Amino acid sequence: MSINTPSEPLSVDRIVVGMPVTDAAGSDAGTVSAVQSAGTHVRPDVAAGVAELLMGTGYVRINGTGQLSNDTYAGADQLADVTAGEPGGVALSVTQDKLYRATS
Repeated sequence: MSINTPSEPLSVDRIVVGMPVTDAAGSDAGTVSAVQSAGTHVRPDVAAGVAELLMGTGYVRINGTGQLSNDTYAGADQLADVTAGEPGGVALSVTQDKLYRATS
């Protein structure tokens, strides 16, 4: 999976539920469990302020693995690359510890 560094955030519209997610260090960050496009009214389960930021840019919810076994969220500005196909994949521009953790 090639990683690019776009000047603008990638659109989450090419991401589908079930895609594996890899962080910037190449570690398995989990799988995509939900996708919300920019301007959504669906509020993610994160702190106020962060939720509004994610809703404005679009976001993906990730079922975490290992150390981050609870859900995390990545905003469009944290995406490095999306590879289409089966199963395809999402590469993050940040490490797992920079993702937004679900509050519950």
